Amino acid sequence: MSLIGNFLWFIFGGVLLWLAWLIAGLLCMITIIGIPIGLQCFKFAALMLAPFGRDIDYGQAGTVSFLANILWILFLGWELAVTAVVIGLVYCLTIIGIPFGLQAFKFARLALMPFGARIVRALLRTKGHGFDCGILEIEPTLGDRTDPLLCKL
Repeated sequence: MSLIGNFLWFIFGGVLLWLAWLIAGLLCMITIIGIPIGLQCFKFAALMLAPFGRDIDYGQAGTVSFLANILWILFLGWELAVTAVVIGLVYCLTIIGIPFGLQAFKFARLALMPFGARIVRALLRTKGHGFDCGILEIEPTLGDRTDPLLCKL
């Protein structure tokens, strides 16, 4: 099902968000200081092409990530967030587009807090009895492995 969702996402607007993140990454790569920020943008640009079947784990952001997120919001984050919100609102105008709109809103949050965030593959997601438990696997090219069972109260 995620293959069909990713294909439709790519055709009907995913390319716009991918292009926005790609341009943001290229702008950051102009300076030497911005190279790590640009690499983070490229990582999330890849997520914009195929978002279904993947989640974003924000985890525990440290002080450096918090300060980087503040600077990011001031310079490039708010533009990407507004773009994602507008695309999400357009998707939500139809009932069929609501899942795509929710993906765009997920990216709006990511656009405001990209540092300290990781892309995870959602293998199984169950809900029940007040728990939201899912087995998550870190993308092999995007980071180290952590505890595979993630539960939130």
